[in-house]
Amino acid sequence: MVPHLTTALTGPLLELERRFLESETAIERWLRGQWQEHTPPFYASVDLRNAGFKLAPVDTNLFPGGFNNLNPAFLPLCVQAAQVAIEKVCPEAKNLLLVPENHTRNQFYLMNVAHLAAILRHTGLDVRVGSLLPDITAPTTLSLPDGQTLTLEPLRRLGPGGHRLGLDGFDPCAVLLNNDLSAGVPDILKDLHEQFVIPPLHAGWHVRRKSRHFAAYREVAQSFAQEIGIDPWLIDPEFEVCGQINFHERTGEECLEAQVDTLLFRIRAKYREHGIDAEPFVIVKADAGTYGMGIMTVKDASEVKDLNRRQRNKMAVVKEGLQVTEVMIQEGVPTFETVAEGTAEPVIYMIDRYVVGGFYRVNTQRGIDENLNAPGMRFEPLAFDCGCSLPNCFLGPDAPPNRFYAYGVVARLALLAAALELERSEAGPSA
Repeated sequence: MVPHLTTALTGPLLELERRFLESETAIERWLRGQWQEHTPPFYASVDLRNAGFKLAPVDTNLFPGGFNNLNPAFLPLCVQAAQVAIEKVCPEAKNLLLVPENHTRNQFYLMNVAHLAAILRHTGLDVRVGSLLPDITAPTTLSLPDGQTLTLEPLRRLGPGGHRLGLDGFDPCAVLLNNDLSAGVPDILKDLHEQFVIPPLHAGWHVRRKSRHFAAYREVAQSFAQEIGIDPWLIDPEFEVCGQINFHERTGEECLEAQVDTLLFRIRAKYREHGIDAEPFVIVKADAGTYGMGIMTVKDASEVKDLNRRQRNKMAVVKEGLQVTEVMIQEGVPTFETVAEGTAEPVIYMIDRYVVGGFYRVNTQRGIDENLNAPGMRFEPLAFDCGCSLPNCFLGPDAPPNRFYAYGVVARLALLAAALELERSEAGPSA
């Protein structure tokens, strides 16, 4: 099953995809050169929005949590990419410790952990799952809806001085985090010696900011656009930032209103330049955070001036109950893709520098200009009938292999931006 694109394929996106196809050799050579200079994150997922006139990333997750939603046909590709990633970190690795989010009831997330562990075991690693939950005091086996089981074990500090992380009778070469550290770095993860932690601690949301990621992405997009001769705006969402805001106390609203107005002005100008007949909008989102929390759609600056109590409460807090003090105002990229009559957006998964699959996030309760990572969403694991790496020059630009190739290109640009972001934050705080 392939999603239905409702826009007429006569606009800039068709030309953009055609340019990608014509430039495949140059694109792959350019990307290969970039990976010689920059180390990709161990894994990542990228949310894309396809507007029919623009194809751009809107979020990049360095602790992806949907491996259970990938097409099973891509398992060999996942395993091969994971082998490459592991060899870079710890070539002699035999044992790997996987540290997930603090969930025991979110069955979908736990299935993700089980699938990720299975991928890693296929690389020849002995993989065990260590939990940060204080109530996991002994090995605890959970039954999952898809028939799998997942055993969580209590984490321990090992060795002289307790400078390594592991489990009873299990001393791993590397620790793979599938926990985004939104609430900060737990003490048990600090000051580890002679042990690789991947992704690095500074990749967590206690350090990361979406605005820094998209600033790095802007550099990547401009360089890439120059390489293949396109307007970088076609793949790059504009953004602004408000660094001091308190939704409860209603401070910082003037900054937010001004930045929304400025950004909408710039978007309208680009719409006129490209002959786009649509109403521009922006997405106001927490600059740090996940799970689709702290997000609102805005079409006029006046909408953020007098938020009601419900709106302020929604925007004030994100995952782990953390207060929002910084927001990013991002150009809204509408999605014109639908799956089974639901509004849809592609999510691309990568391990190391390789695209290993993807799926569609679908939400029948949300519109084309809204955040789909919200109640009512579902995933279509069958979504990609073909991979995102091999275009077919004998088919049209909108044929599935070629549309998905465009997705894979833009997702890898976001991955490269994440590599730059991590390089720059490496010297920053890790707690």
